[in-house]
Amino acid sequence: MSELFDEVDEEVRREQLKKLWDKYSIYIVGLAFLIIAGVGGWRGYQYLEAKKAAEAGAAFNKAVELSEQGKSAEAEAAFADLAAKAPGGYRSLARLRAAAEVVKRDPQAAAKMYDEVAADRSVDATFQELARLRAAGLMLDTTSYANMLQRLQDSAAPGATFRHSAREMLALSAWRNGDTTAARKWLEAIAEDGETPAGLRSRAEALQALLPQVAKS
Repeated sequence: MSELFDEVDEEVRREQLKKLWDKYSIYIVGLAFLIIAGVGGWRGYQYLEAKKAAEAGAAFNKAVELSEQGKSAEAEAAFADLAAKAPGGYRSLARLRAAAEVVKRDPQAAAKMYDEVAADRSVDATFQELARLRAAGLMLDTTSYANMLQRLQDSAAPGATFRHSAREMLALSAWRNGDTTAARKWLEAIAEDGETPAGLRSRAEALQALLPQVAKS
């Protein structure tokens, strides 16, 4: 008797499943299609992005080779092309390298290019900081200490990635503009930072020796 009830239950379940399938089969098939299409589309997107990155990497290396061979104009054009077309990371790198090529013929124009990268919020923060530092370096001999301070104060703050170089540039700018108090402040910041590179520390000590002695009270 129990076997009979089991057979009836099985038949009822099959009938219920058939009704559900008849009613919802189009939705189930549609959902399955969407899942398959979505996975396929994502895989396709990943493939295309990887292909673009590989092509950009090869083009970037070729531009670097041109630069190393002294073919600055060709390298500049190659980096500019990458800056316009390459995917994110390579685009930012190409903009920095293009500016580095422009330095050789027009430092002012290169400083402007670095400033544009530094102001672009779509660029990675590290690249922004690097661009800000390079622009300031190109202007070190020609701009005021006030301008340098405005540009580099945040970069020179404790914990900032490029604080050591920023502090050195600020010390040099202050010294060249006759602000010995500011120069001494930045040199002391360099000396007190335990992570200051040895070479930079030595340069800071040499500059410190050029400053007038502080009068004893």
